[in-house]
Amino acid sequence: MDSAAASTATSATPRLSLRGITKRYPAVLANDAIDLTVQPGEIHALLGENGAGKSTLMKIIYGAVQPDAGTVQFNGEAVHIRGPQQARSLGISMVFQHFSLFDTLSGAENVWLGMDKSISLAEVVRRITEKAAAYGLEIDPQRPVHTLSVGEMQRVEIIRALLGDPQLLILDEPTSVLTPSAVERLFDVLRQLATQGCSIVYISHKLHEIRALCTACTVLRGGRVTGTCNPRQESDASLSRLMIGSDPPQLQHRPQAAGEVALAVRNLSVPRSDPFGTDLQSVAFELRAGEILGVAGVSGNGQRELLACLSGEDRRAPVGSIRLLGQDVSHEGPDTRRRLGLHFVPEERLGRGAVPSMSLAQNTLLTRSEPIQRGWWIDRNRMRELAAHLIQRFDVRTGGPDSLAQSLSGGNLQKFIVGREIDAQPRVLIVSQPTWGVDVGASAQIRASLLALRDQGTAVLVISEELDELFELADRLVVMAKGQLSPATPRQDATTERIGQWMSGLWDRRLNP
Repeated sequence: MDSAAASTATSATPRLSLRGITKRYPAVLANDAIDLTVQPGEIHALLGENGAGKSTLMKIIYGAVQPDAGTVQFNGEAVHIRGPQQARSLGISMVFQHFSLFDTLSGAENVWLGMDKSISLAEVVRRITEKAAAYGLEIDPQRPVHTLSVGEMQRVEIIRALLGDPQLLILDEPTSVLTPSAVERLFDVLRQLATQGCSIVYISHKLHEIRALCTACTVLRGGRVTGTCNPRQESDASLSRLMIGSDPPQLQHRPQAAGEVALAVRNLSVPRSDPFGTDLQSVAFELRAGEILGVAGVSGNGQRELLACLSGEDRRAPVGSIRLLGQDVSHEGPDTRRRLGLHFVPEERLGRGAVPSMSLAQNTLLTRSEPIQRGWWIDRNRMRELAAHLIQRFDVRTGGPDSLAQSLSGGNLQKFIVGREIDAQPRVLIVSQPTWGVDVGASAQIRASLLALRDQGTAVLVISEELDELFELADRLVVMAKGQLSPATPRQDATTERIGQWMSGLWDRRLNP
C-alpha cells in the first residue's frame, strides 16, 4: 500500500461508510438498514451470531452481493461496487470463510487469476513465497489446491488478499486454522498494516482475539446493528451478552471411567496418495467408550490422511491396523463402518459434509437411512421430518427442511451436519474441526452435545486446531506432526507449552505405545 497516500487521509474522512444497507432474500432479511463506519488505520471487529448478517454485509462491500437499498462511501466518495474486480481496483481485499479457489489449479495459479497478466507466474510464485515467509503462513504455492488441507487453503486466501496491498482488508474467521504462534505473527502484521493506514474489518467468534486486536466493534443481531463498543473495555462475557443476549452456557465436563476399547489403531502406515500429501507412519492409539480423545496439530500434518483411513475412504490400511468394536475394518468401506456404528464429520462442510445444491432434507440421506424404505424407496415425508427434527433439536437457523445447504451460514450448516451425526446415536464418532467459524453460543451448544454423547458411552475422536476447544472437551490428548502421532497425555497433565512443542514433532518416541 502507498503509505504516503494513506497518511494524507484525514481523520474526518472515513475509509468506509455504510448507510441504510438492506438485503432481502426469499426466506430472510439478512441486512436491515445497517450503518457502519470504519476509519483509516482502524481494526474494526464485526461481531454477531451465525446468521446475523455479517457475511452478507461483507460481500456487499466486496461487490459479490448487491444491496437492495442503502449507500456505500469509500474514502469519502459514493461508490457502487458491481463486483470483486472493481472492489480490488479500489483497494478492497477480502478473505472469505468459504474459500473461492479452483481445485484443479495450484495456489499460485489461483492467485494469478486476479492479478495483472503482465506479471509472470514465476513472479507470482516468488511474491507468494516472500509474503508467506514474512507472515509465518507456510505454504507451497505450486501444489494443486485439491491436495491442500482446509488450513492450507486458508493460507492461500490470506496471502492472496495481502498481495493486493489493500486500503481495506476484510478478514472472515482468518485464524480458525492457525496455530497460536502463527496467530500472533498474523496479529503483528495486521497491526503494522493498520499503522500504515490500512483499515481492517475483522470477523471472528474468538472474543479474546477481538479484545486483543481490535480498536472498535459493531455488533449485529438478526440483521440489525444492536450496538457499538471499544472491545478493549469489554470482557468476553460482556461481548457475548452483546452478541447473543445472554452468557453462553457453561460446559460440564464430568470425569468418568472409560469403557471398553471401541476403536483400536495399530501400526497404521500408509504412503501418501498424492505427491503433496503426508505419509502416515506407525500411527497407533486406542479410543474407549465414554471418552473423548483430542487430536491437536497444525493443518497438513496427516490429519486428512488419518481421517480417510478411519472413515473407509482410503482402504489401503494394513490388515489388522484398524479394529472397530473388535472387528478388523482396515479394508472395509464407509457403509460397512457406518452399519457397525461409526459416524464421522469431515472438515469440509460444503462438498463433503453436505451437497450445496441439495436441500437439508435431501442431505440427511448422505449418512442416515431412516427415510429409506424396503426396495430402496425414499419416503420423502420421513426425510423432511428427520430434517425438521434436526433443525429443531440443534437450533439451526434456516427457512426449513427444503432450504438449500448452500443458503445457510457456515455456523448453522455446521450445527446441522454435526447434529445429523450425533442424532444417529453412533457408537464411535469422529469429528474434524467441530466448531470452525461457529459463534460462541453455537460453539457451546456443539461442544455440550459432544460431551453429552460421551457421557452416554459413545467413543469420540475430535480433531481440532483449537487448543482451547481440545482442553475443554478432551479426556486425553495426542498431537499429530509429520504423519506421526504423539503419546497420549491426560488433559489435566497437558499444557499449551508441551502441546506446542509436540506440534513440531518434539516428543520422546520411546513413549509411543
